Amino acid sequence: MNHYLLTLATALTMMGAATNQVNAMEASRTNPFMAPYDTPYEIPPFDRISYDDYLPALKAGIAEQKKAVEAIVNNPEAPTFENTIVALDHSGPLLERVCLVFMALDESNSTPEMTAIGEEFYPLYSAHSDEISMNEKLFARIKTLYDNRDKMNYTKSQRLAIEKSYKDMVRNGALLNDADKAELKAINSRLSDLYLKFNKNLLTATNAFELVVDDKAKLSGLPETSIAVAAEEAAKRNMKGKWVFTLHAPSRLPLLQYADNRELREKMYKGYTTLASSGEYNNYPVIAEILKARIRKANILGFKNYADYMTDNVMAKNVKSAEELLMQIWKPAIARVDREVAEMQALSDKEGNNFTIALWDYYYYAEKVRKDKYNLDEGLVSQYFHVDSVRKGIFSMAKKLYGVTFTEIPDAPKYDPEVKVYDVTDADGKHVAVFMTDYYTRPSKRQGAWMSEFKGSFVTDDGKVERPIVYNVANFTRPTGNTPCLLSLDEVETMFHEFGHGLHGMLTRAKYKSQAGTNVDRDFVELPSQIHEHWAMEPELLKTYAHHYKTGEVIPDELIKKLDEADRKS
Repeated sequence: MNHYLLTLATALTMMGAATNQVNAMEASRTNPFMAPYDTPYEIPPFDRISYDDYLPALKAGIAEQKKAVEAIVNNPEAPTFENTIVALDHSGPLLERVCLVFMALDESNSTPEMTAIGEEFYPLYSAHSDEISMNEKLFARIKTLYDNRDKMNYTKSQRLAIEKSYKDMVRNGALLNDADKAELKAINSRLSDLYLKFNKNLLTATNAFELVVDDKAKLSGLPETSIAVAAEEAAKRNMKGKWVFTLHAPSRLPLLQYADNRELREKMYKGYTTLASSGEYNNYPVIAEILKARIRKANILGFKNYADYMTDNVMAKNVKSAEELLMQIWKPAIARVDREVAEMQALSDKEGNNFTIALWDYYYYAEKVRKDKYNLDEGLVSQYFHVDSVRKGIFSMAKKLYGVTFTEIPDAPKYDPEVKVYDVTDADGKHVAVFMTDYYTRPSKRQGAWMSEFKGSFVTDDGKVERPIVYNVANFTRPTGNTPCLLSLDEVETMFHEFGHGLHGMLTRAKYKSQAGTNVDRDFVELPSQIHEHWAMEPELLKTYAHHYKTGEVIPDELIKKLDEADRKS
């Protein structure tokens, strides 16, 4: 055998051995979802989760819960709270693990791979949920408990759990005949597909939009931080020497608020308000199909329209009550906007302009009026609101109000390098929750800000108290080079608001999953968040966290007074 053949044979042997080793490793590898996590506080082991894990775990989780439900409905004993309600509450741990991770990352770290998985994931999950909701034997057991709830000595939480289980099953089709059940399942499957398509179009259209500026003179009025971010975005898109603005909030809002160039403001505003409304990513046909499906769904379930269906199970109870509340707010809000626009128009006229204030002028002239009336420049104010300082502010608030402390866990599992993870402990050092923050915008993240969880809070059958893993997501400007993440007043309020939701989830003491944290009426869930956002500008708290990002100077009393006056008089 010559030298070449010998070398080739050796290489092939090594390749074969390597392939066998990889195959053996894959065969011995355990899907991380298939058992409770072995991580601190059962944080999902994100570094061990691959795209290939989601669908097998989903299918296994569905099978596991089906088996558990079969055990419940075939139990020869009479229905009790423990063998029916509690058993159902604890029936799908594997399904819960995989759904909480996939649905979270599909919103914050969406990729083509995640979208492809979602096209199978969501319909499977929707069909399984329908199967449980319309299970006649399960409903019969729950109805027995519901019908006899006044005769039993249930606690308030037990009674609430029974009533919620019953009403949820009714709202999801348990009382329908077979034909209507079949149609409702088809509608839910269709809606699952439509929601997926809607969100895909929205994210794709958002990332496709770009407002390119090639003359720096057109950027007059914009803060240097915004200009620097736009320059970096242009460089990423192979347009070095230009500036690119996107529809993501950290790019969009400063341009609308500060850009002197009215044409740029108009293009940005129209780009945002017509997002996914034409062309390849047009969502209008999708919305039309969603509306038709929702109306039919409501009709099948005995409601005149979808609004009646949606208000039936919340605090408002009906459309009339919801509209009455909205109108109480709407009329004063319109009057206030009229006053604000009149002030803007007067200022614009004073500047010698000959145009009527348009929608794309609102943010720009609101800032000008604020500066003119209160000598308050938000660009200067934001220098006291570095994202890390505001994070300290929300933690200080929580410690002051509830005695809880946040300690970073730097080596904790995380789904993105920019995520920060904290151990939340009580005054006695006892673990309360895990809290995660994911604050910076990226193309794979949907717009907005929100709170959710990777693990709920509940008490197990054997009395063990499980504590939650809660996270906040936002879309703040990512630090770039020498440009830090400085928050606007609205963004500071947003951080406090979402942290209010987070506290709701972290501090919950409810025994049952279905009642823990934010598992409350949809129109009540905003109460803790709105309460806590009002602490953001409280003078005593401001002095603990609002420090100038360069000098460390505490926010001056004079500036606090201006913030207070602007808030009270606006």
